[in-house]
Amino acid sequence: MPSGFNKKTMTLALLMALPAIAIAADEEKKTADATQTMTEVKVKTQRIQDAPNKGYQATKTRVGKTYQDPQDVPQAVTTLTRELLHDQQVGSLREALRNVVGLSVNAAEGGRAGDNFNLRGFYTFGDIYLDNMRDTAQYNRETFNLEQVDVLRGSAAMLFGRGQAGGVINQVTKMAELNDKNTVTGSLGNYDYHQATGDFNKKLTDTAAIRVNVMDRHEETYRKNPANGDHPEIDRQGIAVSFGAGIGTENELFLNHVYLRTRDVPDFGISFVNKRPINTTIAGNKVDDSSFYGGSQNFDNSDTNITTGIFTHKFDDDTQLRTQLRHADYERAYWAKTPSAAFAPNATLAGGAGLGLGGGNNDVTRTQHYETYNLQSDFSTKLTLAGMTHSVLTGVEYLHEHSYRNSLRNLSTSAAPEFSEDEETAITPANTQYARFSANNYAVYAQDSVEFMPHWTALVGIRRDEMKADYTTSAAPHLDYGQNSYRSGLSWQPTTDQHYYITYSNSFSPTADLYQLTTVKQPPERSRTLEIGSKWLFMDGDLALRTAIFTTTKDWERNTDLIAFGNNSILTKRRRTNGLEVELTGKVTEHWDVFAGIALLDAKIINAAENISTAGVQTNADTRLDGQRARNTPRTTFNLWTTYDWSNGWKIGGGVEAKADRYGYSPTTTNASTLFVNGTFKPNTAPGYARVDAMVAYEQPKWAVRLNIKNLLDKAYYDAIYDNGAFLTPGNRRQAIVTTEYKF
Repeated sequence: MPSGFNKKTMTLALLMALPAIAIAADEEKKTADATQTMTEVKVKTQRIQDAPNKGYQATKTRVGKTYQDPQDVPQAVTTLTRELLHDQQVGSLREALRNVVGLSVNAAEGGRAGDNFNLRGFYTFGDIYLDNMRDTAQYNRETFNLEQVDVLRGSAAMLFGRGQAGGVINQVTKMAELNDKNTVTGSLGNYDYHQATGDFNKKLTDTAAIRVNVMDRHEETYRKNPANGDHPEIDRQGIAVSFGAGIGTENELFLNHVYLRTRDVPDFGISFVNKRPINTTIAGNKVDDSSFYGGSQNFDNSDTNITTGIFTHKFDDDTQLRTQLRHADYERAYWAKTPSAAFAPNATLAGGAGLGLGGGNNDVTRTQHYETYNLQSDFSTKLTLAGMTHSVLTGVEYLHEHSYRNSLRNLSTSAAPEFSEDEETAITPANTQYARFSANNYAVYAQDSVEFMPHWTALVGIRRDEMKADYTTSAAPHLDYGQNSYRSGLSWQPTTDQHYYITYSNSFSPTADLYQLTTVKQPPERSRTLEIGSKWLFMDGDLALRTAIFTTTKDWERNTDLIAFGNNSILTKRRRTNGLEVELTGKVTEHWDVFAGIALLDAKIINAAENISTAGVQTNADTRLDGQRARNTPRTTFNLWTTYDWSNGWKIGGGVEAKADRYGYSPTTTNASTLFVNGTFKPNTAPGYARVDAMVAYEQPKWAVRLNIKNLLDKAYYDAIYDNGAFLTPGNRRQAIVTTEYKF
């Protein structure tokens, strides 16, 4: 049994399985009774969640809390379907989100290693969800058990609770279905790429089924430590089980469990020199994008267990109560090596100028254990009141969080450090401020969508969140936040193929759960988004086009990890992104699929940061930063993926992912002279890039063979940047992957 699958998780899974088994038995009894009395089990007619997506075009989403066609959501939504990720041979969530325009990747450092993205120029580290429930732990996610990924853009606290300004990334789990189908795949590629997956679904009764997904993936990169020959590595395995009972009936229950194991060799990238990625000779050693500073001694190990029970009672076709209960356990330990701008990599990974790495190269070590219990219940219905149609959503949520993190101990007596993931440093006064926290979160919310006249709908929603948290710190031993969040909008849908809307929403985050503590209690982050958009359907609904123009403002923007930045927990006092997005998804013809988008972002600091030091003194960031472009926010992002399905099973495709340049710098500095050259703002800059991919496949009903070539033109590019500008991480060079698939 995997080590991460502890007794508490197993006990919870068994307790949650009991009602599932009972319901399955009850459904069997109903079926038997029906044979004798000629009374049928009442099964609902096809719902929107049963309808398949149209290739790359999504026709279903629960990102608005209830199942909807994305066409009807009065807010910008991007959905990455299983078909899109399948054709692109995507393994990780990070790789999947390359398809989302307006999104950029943050390189890992210190406390935010793991999936870490910017959306519309704002952090999403508190806004990653799994089936609409929080999944904010720091780990690297895989896509083997995902049906689709929904990205709801803009402030969304009314729907999801405390969060950031850019939007919500919601992963949608593969669920058990009422059919028998099995798919196995095997893939091989250069850079020691190999992956095996299995998706097995078995119908047990007329209303019960079980589904199992498994994955094993290994991959390296072209980057190498020239002194010891070691490469960064990805080594991940996962298994997910979904059991459903009463599927399609008035009482439907799913019991899901997913276990993900990672044993990576982490890559923290390369440094900047003269504001650009390093490309120079140091003591006779060439140091450039191919230089890896780590080695096989480094590790990034995690064990993730998530158990979820979902029970839905349908009163009728328009009224239902949906309740989810989850226990999640995340364990992680890592030791990584940061790059140096002054010294070349060495074989022993040791620090110190005499050993070739210098003081600028550090060991980043961390062990952490994050555990959550989450209960969420939503009631939705439609009714007619005062001659108007109301779609009402109400809900409650409870979330308990407990977290511990600390550094790992150096077990070596030599210059070369040796670490063990099982050995932790004792908690000392120097680090207890950031060691533990325990929090209870409570929320209640309500939303009404009113069709007050034909084709016109008004939306209004409110949510109240209360967070009470305790910490091992004398500066802020207890925090108590209570905030309201709002969502409103006006929609005009003159036909089913047209939707025009204007919407306003906001978000708040005390961010205490992310260790962003201050010596003096500061206001929570607050953000607000105003968006005007339109959605059209063409080609008999097979091709969807959406546009959105928006402005988002955030106040009291927080740091991602206070450990790394001392007293500077506030990044900016006010920041704003104005933008335009256009996306096109679906079928141009019966055989031609397309997924494309472009985002133009103008992200700026409005007011520089104000912070309170440990001595209680206010410090102000350099006011010359007012009006400057925000970090890690490209002005333009573009993506295109298209495939053409010829007759006789042949399919070809390809695409491009492009980003303009991005800045890396600290916006909290009190003297930003190094960021200005002759009065011009010139921080460290990651150059823009365009990555071209290609695919050719031969597909038959029972089997298929596919060749994917990623980075077809073999370009050096940088897909992740550490926000403060210390380093950036190159993407992989040209990679060919052959995949075989068999269905039975």
